Amino acid sequence: MKTDSIFYRIFQSIPTTFFELINQPPQLPSVYQFSSVEVKQLAFRIDGVFLPNAAELPIYFAEVQFQPDKKFYSRLFTEIFNYLDKTELINNWRGVVIYPNRSVDTGDSERYTELLNSQRVTRVYLDELSSIEASSIGIETVKVIRNS
Repeated sequence: MKTDSIFYRIFQSIPTTFFELINQPPQLPSVYQFSSVEVKQLAFRIDGVFLPNAAELPIYFAEVQFQPDKKFYSRLFTEIFNYLDKTELINNWRGVVIYPNRSVDTGDSERYTELLNSQRVTRVYLDELSSIEASSIGIETVKVIRNS
């Protein structure tokens, strides 16, 4: 999807943008490596993965979802858990889903209530970014994408 590749380029070029979206310290990008990964055998593609250089830091899985999709959460957690199963990394994990607005968040969530209501998953709604006080070029770019 076109939007996914735009976010991939932003996160690759300005990784602080991702961490600003989830209200994490601005120095975190220096200890993470960003990539898009494919889980072999099942050919799932995760939009973006921030891999830390220390075992005590979590892996961040980033998914950009600009279209309503009832099966989104099923696929998201399948991709994450397959990735965790296929790798030897011992890090904890966090999932971040980026939506243009709440109306696109139409995935069947009842089965995943505990995960979605935990600190494991953060949902970012771009139309609500005005609540982020410190604007950067990355955040301003994301706002422009949402408005186009």
